[in-house]
Amino acid sequence: MLYDLIVSQFTKMLNNLNFILDKAALSAESRKFEVDVLLNSRLAPDQFNLIRQVQIACDTAKLGAARLAGKDAPVHEDNEKTLPELKARIESVVKYLGTFKPEDFQGAHERKISQPRWEGKYLTGSEYAVQHAVPNIYFHITTAYSILRKNGVDVGKKDYLGDMPFKK
Repeated sequence: MLYDLIVSQFTKMLNNLNFILDKAALSAESRKFEVDVLLNSRLAPDQFNLIRQVQIACDTAKLGAARLAGKDAPVHEDNEKTLPELKARIESVVKYLGTFKPEDFQGAHERKISQPRWEGKYLTGSEYAVQHAVPNIYFHITTAYSILRKNGVDVGKKDYLGDMPFKK
C-alpha cells in the first residue's frame, strides 16, 4: 500500500509536473517572453516562487520514499535557475523513485520517522505518509500549477491529474 501511495503516485505527479512545465515553456515562447518570468513567479509575496515549489515537491517525493524505506536519499543543492535544470531535477527524482520495490517498504507502517525541525518528535510511517508526505507533495504541485495558471499558461485539471487507468 505505501509503495503505491508513495512511489507510484509521486512518480505520476512528478511526471505530470514535468508535462505542465513543458506547457509553460510553450506558453512563454508563443507569448514572446522569457520563461524565467514564470519560474520566478509566486502566488503571494510570502510564498515561494515556482522554482522553489518544484524543488520542494521533488524533495518531498525522494525523502518520503527514502524515510519510509529506511534509505538515504540523494542530495540536491537547490541551485536550479533554469527550466532545463528543474526538469533534470524532476527526472532524477523520478529515476530514483524507480529504484524502489514494494518489499523496500516492509515494516514502513510502524517505522519512526522524524526530521530536524520536528524537534525530537516523530510520526509512524503510516502517519508520516498520510499526514505529511502526501499532503505536502500535493500542496507544492498544486501551488506550481496555480502559479502557471495565474500567469495564463493553458493548463487544466486533466494536465494536473494526468492519464487515468480507466477500464472498460
